[in-house]
Amino acid sequence: MGDWSGGEYGERGRCVLAPNPGMMTLDGTNTWVLREPGSPSSIVVDPGPLDDGHLDAVAEAAGQVSAVVVTHHHLDHTEGARAFADRVGCGVRALDPDQCWRSDPVVDGEVLSAGDLAVEVLTTPGHTRDSISLLVGADRALLTGDMVLGRGTTVIVHPDGDLGGYFESLERMRALVSDGRVETLWPAHGPVLDDAAGVLDLYKAHRRERLAQVESALERLGITRLAPDVAEDTELPRRVVEIVYADVDESLWVPAEWSVRAQLAYLADSHAS
Repeated sequence: MGDWSGGEYGERGRCVLAPNPGMMTLDGTNTWVLREPGSPSSIVVDPGPLDDGHLDAVAEAAGQVSAVVVTHHHLDHTEGARAFADRVGCGVRALDPDQCWRSDPVVDGEVLSAGDLAVEVLTTPGHTRDSISLLVGADRALLTGDMVLGRGTTVIVHPDGDLGGYFESLERMRALVSDGRVETLWPAHGPVLDDAAGVLDLYKAHRRERLAQVESALERLGITRLAPDVAEDTELPRRVVEIVYADVDESLWVPAEWSVRAQLAYLADSHAS
């Protein structure tokens, strides 16, 4: 896909890329400025790190800001949120009340507005309990936060992340595509994704494939029954990682183990029901 530097997408989206690249943040955090064409008022999503240069660039792009919204509580999305909101004179909204500032939490189905701009809130747990996505219906675009990334796949960290909820959220996103309401995905890290249907189908297939690999690893280890608290086991997740991720650089085994713990919790719940 080449380098990613943000830019303008659709008629209502502008991405200002934060200078915080890394293994977990890819090119950096995508701060989205949403504005109806010709309107002075905007909504800013995920202000990102507390970096004066970045927040200056966001403020310049945003103009009048009616609300700051964060897609979930991770620091690479929220660290600069209150400082930025204080600068532009608005509040911070999120699903988690602890992340809100001078504003109420968002609720599923709520329509946020800035002038004539309408953005619908969708609760999409999975990456975290408080993950939300934002539907910019007029552009047939879905801001996915960290639920879908512009490159690779997202990490689900047990217990805040939940694979069962993740599958359900992917289905909800996919239904928006099937209904003709979404064509492109605007993630919080990495490039915009034009083939929403293909990406979401690939994400679901990837997770199912990983689950099958985890189950196969458990069979190799002679484990036929999972305890309800298997995700808290101090040894089993790493043993599974060593089998499933044998061809992956060991520097990635720690986040892989996070995901395996979530997969083991999902399998334990499935076997119990």
